[in-house]
Amino acid sequence: MKKRKIKDNIYWMGSVDWDRRLFDSLIPLPDGTSYNAYLIEGNEKTALIDTVDPSFTEELLSQLSGIPKLDYVISLHSEQDHSGSIPNVLKKYPDAKVITSPKAKGLLMDQLQIPEEYFITVADGEEISLGKKTIKFIYTPWVHWPETMVAYLKEDKILFSCDFFGSHIATTDLYVSDETRVYEAAKRYYAEIMMPFRNVIKNNIEKISSYDISMIAPSHGLIYPKPSFIIDAYKDWIQGSPKNTVVLPYISMHGSTKRIVDYFVASLEEKGVRVEQFNLAVTDIGKLAMAMVDAATIVIGTPTILVGPHPNIVYGAYLANALRPKTKFLSIVGSYGWGGKTVEILAGMIPNLKVEIIEPVLCKGLPTDDDFKALDKLAEKIAQKHREAGIK
Repeated sequence: MKKRKIKDNIYWMGSVDWDRRLFDSLIPLPDGTSYNAYLIEGNEKTALIDTVDPSFTEELLSQLSGIPKLDYVISLHSEQDHSGSIPNVLKKYPDAKVITSPKAKGLLMDQLQIPEEYFITVADGEEISLGKKTIKFIYTPWVHWPETMVAYLKEDKILFSCDFFGSHIATTDLYVSDETRVYEAAKRYYAEIMMPFRNVIKNNIEKISSYDISMIAPSHGLIYPKPSFIIDAYKDWIQGSPKNTVVLPYISMHGSTKRIVDYFVASLEEKGVRVEQFNLAVTDIGKLAMAMVDAATIVIGTPTILVGPHPNIVYGAYLANALRPKTKFLSIVGSYGWGGKTVEILAGMIPNLKVEIIEPVLCKGLPTDDDFKALDKLAEKIAQKHREAGIK
């Protein structure tokens, strides 16, 4: 794609990756993604904010072909989908300097072997002038690495937010127009990347709230011409009360756990509790992560294998522990053949979840009438816990 004008002397540059379906060999990308860089031309100097993934370097260099001089390459975050093309940009503009935070400087030197003499480090709140264009740097640690910062263009009131407020969408649109689609993509992005750091992100949102922001330009996804749309969404995901929802990741080997899950889901529905059910044999983990953002309760469904939970369930428990959702309650249902330590093993895998454990229901073999009664009691207990906590 060609560079695109945002405002006078401010341009979107970068690439749309229509075909990428996995990020970091982990995160599903059902809608592809984009790598956004931004060019700002002042009266005196020109700056490029971030670059693109190395696989799209040539496209960025083509967009820069009409730019005779580049004074600064601003690196807001050292991860290579943003910084990976910096060495090639510096080859084209050997007099340019890389502006970044002190922590990012070390990471960029380690990861990209950029010589130290190229760097200018900036402090939190420091400003640089391009000539009638002033960029202020604001540290936003753990969004989502320790060195991250954002850049605020004072005269035009644009916040260049890098990964903060991003979304993985491949589209020719420059600005958000379909808010429903972007909301879902941004929530997936938050759930997979930002949720573990939600308490720190809360502080970072408060930090930027004192700025008059007319537009947010992230490094993935679309530009927000109405910043309140995404800021309010983040506030809800971070601080909003959990919802009257049970997330139920499960797997079944010979049908016993599936029978338990089917009955239990119906029992929860009868008691007014919404359920999002995920068979981990086929689940998009991004969908599971999104569901965890709001759920009051997680119930894990697993058969017993080699005296413990199924390996897919171990992965699901590890994911939940890593993402640290604001879930309040947790329980386990499932089946076993002769015995095991499923409950103890899973309980030991979730130290990051500040949850109340509700007594599990594990059935020996196929569930009996007594087991179904125990599942009804568990469903009622969860519904009661939700009511007592004021969860709606």
